[in-house]
Amino acid sequence: MTTMSAERTAPRSLSAVAGARQAARAFLEALGQPAIGREQADTVVLVVSELVTNALRHGGGAYTLHLAAHPGTIEVAVEDSSPRMPRMRTPDLVDGTGGFGWHMVNGLALATVITPGPGGGKTVRVLLPR
Repeated sequence: MTTMSAERTAPRSLSAVAGARQAARAFLEALGQPAIGREQADTVVLVVSELVTNALRHGGGAYTLHLAAHPGTIEVAVEDSSPRMPRMRTPDLVDGTGGFGWHMVNGLALATVITPGPGGGKTVRVLLPR
């Protein structure tokens, strides 16, 4: 099986997360047969949404999304300009300030790797079952 990839770069905007989800769906549809299952596709889109949201909120306001299909896995990678690493925090059940996403991403992933960028920033890479 060949590897297929897609890339999208976007600044902060109201539609940036929606655009990332749309790019992920288009990428998955372009894979052809054997098609990825609906549940797995929903998981990929959910992880893309969470990582891009985090990059926009905590990572400097711009991101680059990389998607790749490998035998048995889908790779989602999001680059941002902040050197600050993601961290687990206690979910906020009272004030609604978040804390759920990073737990969720790690729970869905086969593997999660964070790589510091050479000039600052980082790439958060997640492998998901296909």
